Amino acid sequence: MYHLPVLKNRRTLLERAEKFISDIYFTDCNLRGRLYGDSCPLESLACFLTPKRITFAEASKQIFDPCKVGDTFGPTWWTCWFKVTLKIPESWRGKAVHLLWESDGEAMVWRDEQPVQGLTKEGEKTSYILSECLQDEELHSLTLYVEMACNGLFGAGQGSQIAPPDPNRKFSVQKAELVVFNGDVRELLTDFEMLVDIVKELGEEEQRGYQALFTVNEMVNLCDPSDPSSFAKVHSLAGTFFNQRNGESQHTVHAMGHCHIDSAWLWPYEETIRKCGRSWVTVIRLMEKNPEFVFTCSQAQQFQWVKSWYPGLFSSIQHYVKKGQFIPVGGTWVEMDGNLPSGESMVRQFLEGQRFFNKEFGRYCKEFWLPDTFGYSAQLPQIMQGCGISNFLTQKLSWNLVNTFPLVKTLKNNKDKGRANHSAALFGFGDGGGGPTQLMLDRLRLVQDTNGLPKVQMSTPDELFTRLQADSALLCTWTGELFLELHNGTYTTQAQIKRGNRQCETLLHDIEIASSLALYRNNTFPYPAEKLQELWRLLLLNQFHDVIPGSCIEMVVEDALKYYEGEFLQASSIGVSPVKDTPPVTPVSVTVQVFNCVKLEGTLASLCLISANRESISDGCLGNQFVMFDDVPLYWDAWDVMDYHLQTRKPVAEVVQPVHVVSPGGLRGSVSFTLRISDKSTITQEIIMDAMCPYIKFSTEVQWAESHKFLKVEFPVRVRSPNATYEIQFGHLQRPTHRNTSWDWAKFEVWGHKWADLSEHNFGVSLLNDCKYGYSVHKNTMTLSLLRAPKAPDATADMGIHHFTYAIMPHTRSFQEASVIQCAYNLNFPLRLIQCSPNTVPWSAFSVTSQAVVLETIKQAEDRGGVLVVRLYESHGSSVTATLRTALPVREAWVCDLLEKQDPNHPVPVTSEGITLDFNPFQIVSLLLIM
Repeated sequence: MYHLPVLKNRRTLLERAEKFISDIYFTDCNLRGRLYGDSCPLESLACFLTPKRITFAEASKQIFDPCKVGDTFGPTWWTCWFKVTLKIPESWRGKAVHLLWESDGEAMVWRDEQPVQGLTKEGEKTSYILSECLQDEELHSLTLYVEMACNGLFGAGQGSQIAPPDPNRKFSVQKAELVVFNGDVRELLTDFEMLVDIVKELGEEEQRGYQALFTVNEMVNLCDPSDPSSFAKVHSLAGTFFNQRNGESQHTVHAMGHCHIDSAWLWPYEETIRKCGRSWVTVIRLMEKNPEFVFTCSQAQQFQWVKSWYPGLFSSIQHYVKKGQFIPVGGTWVEMDGNLPSGESMVRQFLEGQRFFNKEFGRYCKEFWLPDTFGYSAQLPQIMQGCGISNFLTQKLSWNLVNTFPLVKTLKNNKDKGRANHSAALFGFGDGGGGPTQLMLDRLRLVQDTNGLPKVQMSTPDELFTRLQADSALLCTWTGELFLELHNGTYTTQAQIKRGNRQCETLLHDIEIASSLALYRNNTFPYPAEKLQELWRLLLLNQFHDVIPGSCIEMVVEDALKYYEGEFLQASSIGVSPVKDTPPVTPVSVTVQVFNCVKLEGTLASLCLISANRESISDGCLGNQFVMFDDVPLYWDAWDVMDYHLQTRKPVAEVVQPVHVVSPGGLRGSVSFTLRISDKSTITQEIIMDAMCPYIKFSTEVQWAESHKFLKVEFPVRVRSPNATYEIQFGHLQRPTHRNTSWDWAKFEVWGHKWADLSEHNFGVSLLNDCKYGYSVHKNTMTLSLLRAPKAPDATADMGIHHFTYAIMPHTRSFQEASVIQCAYNLNFPLRLIQCSPNTVPWSAFSVTSQAVVLETIKQAEDRGGVLVVRLYESHGSSVTATLRTALPVREAWVCDLLEKQDPNHPVPVTSEGITLDFNPFQIVSLLLIM
């Protein structure tokens, strides 16, 4: 014993240890205050400000003006470049020398024209190592450059992290000096920090926690911060604790360095490029010092950015990929949202991502990496497997943050502890970037096999999934979608982004088909492969999980909308069919009726399907009823809609312009009206009935200037069913219309794509749309979510003019037999008129014999001129045989995967009747057609 025993009070001893390593309290006499020894000011510090993000070559040519520590720089989103001249004192020979740099802006150190180190105070990176042990032959005088972004790790929110950025914020450098780094103090601090964390995490129930508390208290007693000769004995005490090993049955945590970088969120795309550079160059430095360190990194787009902006860093990444330390994961262009992109967009995420990884790193990813997203489509497993991916990693379902330590939470939160003895822990500062630090690696090394804690080993994703696969027969499985019971406001927020996404998906679809067919009508036609790839990559970028959901700042919205404008190209028609002035078989007509002075302005009092003599609108109710709700979530403004908003329903009823006839009939009949939402917002709508069209369209313009309000439209229908059906990627699924259980209740707001349907036997009603994603079907009321008005992180979210169309379609029989799926395609893929000669012969390139099978995509194969890819899927949820007929001169047909790899064992016979295929429910089939 080193002292007389005293009563051990857990709280006081724990706080005593915390104060001993505090960077705030008692730093004049505690251990933390000895981390740095002598200090020396810089020889000089100079800077220049620029509103642009520029290259080092450009920055180094600028005129730098003298500045000093404490000066402020800005405003937000500008960049301040510093020229740092330093001279290391001769007396520091044999010591570790660091440049200590603390600023509230993210920074990058440049040396010899190359990026060498990220500096982020919020990310535990406040020093650049000049020398581990200063030698005579090393440069004692040198010049560095520091590129400081005028934004923090999480942007520049005003008051809270997700608040809109303060455009006039100033940033400063609080410390810039040379210091002697005391590595022995850092080693001891790591011992103390780990023991304190263990005490906190194990709590009062675990004996091992008390042993940790006893050990750390003894260490405080023994340690004299002013006497380094005491450190060895103190470190030995810690070693005794940490070297007590686990049994063979202990759970194993597979630790992987990670740096989740949102491609845009509280900062614009351009700043993400620098976040990648700062984070990844720091990772490379760690790999140089820690050969066991493994780092996982997703998102091909971010690699492409680094390749363009930091080619030297990209070469280093390629080197460490070959060594097996820097591991590209995910297989997608970006970590996209799992709900809103179309099925084809999801395929292209993997196609572009996997091809990039294979080209640049010589490997395809084996795991889909989606730590953060707002939902998980039920079609993801089939799409993943079609792209050569069999493993999946996410954490959002449990809303976990990436913890640096303690690892105990990893074990406590694991729901399969009895079935699987292995789990993953991703460590590193994320979202805003930063990644792992040397301190994290030191901590992991310390507790790799310590009694009372899970075993920890540095692993690769392959090693983790191989271990899990060995026990896969014991694991539980889940069928259908993984519904995230959170962030359901993202189905509606930033409506212009969602409209741009849907329209560009449609346009690219049409352009690819038109280009493919033009190629076979005229073999001199230049298929625009490069331009299409460029446009697809922009669309895929905007599908990042904080952009298409609308949970981003105004600058990101502006960028996204510019990208959509770049994709609005003119598409030719897919087939050719001359339009003749032919009267409709069944014309429409609009008749004005008066209901005893009762005005039903803009609502549907009745919607009768004449062929079945069935009324669609529920008795005593009105269809097309606009309703407003108060929409104030608990915190995540752009993200969340809370169930209590349903208690604040208010119909929109004030008439600005009464219903009046726009078109009396013939091919089209329509009426129009305007309603006032508030003194700031109005709705103008044209209700359209087209001849021979099985649905009624509602072409809508909304002048929207609300705050924390939610606009929806309701259709109470004369249909009863316990489930409603919603379109998802390459198919559909059912969700309950009741709220019997908490699982049902959590789906008070759900997502879907082009249509939703509520059907009973032999009759139903479908709700179609051209750019909306939020739905609710409760009992017999079908609701489409139209607009929200959150104020964070974009204070101007959704303000302005909106245009959208939805449609109501009553039908007999099932929605499959009633062609609801095809009608939703028609609403979203309108015919495109072109000029042609009167004697043009009608021509159709493809047809499919089964109504259940949708021909989704026709494109030129990647890197294979003269070969087409066609993609079909079964849309009804049935097993079916269908024949694809074509007017093109197809010589051979082969099944391929979603990466367009030909299956040599699966040729498909091409006969005079066409190509016959068998489909399972919702199966996606891709073919290579060789002419």
